[in-house]
Amino acid sequence: MSLLQAEPPYADYIRDRIRTVPDWPQAGVQFRDITPLLQDKKTFRVLVDIFVHRYMDMDLDMVAGVDARGFILGAVVAYELNLGFVPVRKKGKLPFLTVAEEYELEYGSATVEIHTDACKKGDRVLLIDDLVATGGTMVAAAKLLNRLGATIVEAAAIVDLPELGGSKIVREQGIPLFTVCDYAGH
Repeated sequence: MSLLQAEPPYADYIRDRIRTVPDWPQAGVQFRDITPLLQDKKTFRVLVDIFVHRYMDMDLDMVAGVDARGFILGAVVAYELNLGFVPVRKKGKLPFLTVAEEYELEYGSATVEIHTDACKKGDRVLLIDDLVATGGTMVAAAKLLNRLGATIVEAAAIVDLPELGGSKIVREQGIPLFTVCDYAGH
């Protein structure tokens, strides 16, 4: 493996602190639970710092976080970068005028929405979620932001589940993607 392909040194540290819950929410799914990362003050700080250091010198206008675990990390990163935050919510959760996008996920389908005034034409957005599985949520959120005129500078997640093909789909849509760690071969 070349140095360019090697995982950064923090990847194992973060991955070792993620809990795997077998057969949840349904049989056969290996759910990667990030809540242990959030519960430990040192690990949470390391995780936030990984994202803040990556994006602090990028020309960004806001951070968009995907419902619901993307809200946790996205809001903290937005605060640390002195940027606004846009919630990308599940259907029916936003009180104002919205635009919606339906997508498929590994165990069903869903719809996400954002307010029609969530961003404006030309806004440069960092899109954050907890993990990339099939890529449906990330691509749907990016489509919503693009429909409002925003540019996705990069999509980011803590975890990539490459065996589900989502990171490939996100990149094939022309969306740059950063993940802290993956479960390829783990």
